[in-house]
Amino acid sequence: MKEIERMSIESPIEVVQRQLNAYNAKDMEAWLSTYAVNAKQTTLHGELIAQGHEEMRSRIISRFSEPDLAARLLSRTVMNNIVVDFEVVTRNFPEGPGTIEKICIYEVVNGLIQNASFALGQAKFT
Repeated sequence: MKEIERMSIESPIEVVQRQLNAYNAKDMEAWLSTYAVNAKQTTLHGELIAQGHEEMRSRIISRFSEPDLAARLLSRTVMNNIVVDFEVVTRNFPEGPGTIEKICIYEVVNGLIQNASFALGQAKFT
């Protein structure tokens, strides 16, 4: 089956789970393949973080180099094509290793993430 056909039949939950799996595997191409070419990433209140694959790649490349990077899904809520994940992300912050809570709101259109908004909690250092 062609990749485009497989993606077109994926549910929003499957697309977002594939994105999370790629994030945890630090697989840049697999992660980007879950996003539309012109996708937007914003803060919860709309401040643009990145738009399009090139900006997203530039933003996440240093994150993927963190040895302890891992996102653990705590809960997921789905309404039609909107998927809301609540995660705890383990990071290597400049201040040291730690975790941060993160709410991720994904809008999936035609089998790809078109918009992603994020709200971050306070970093907790180990």
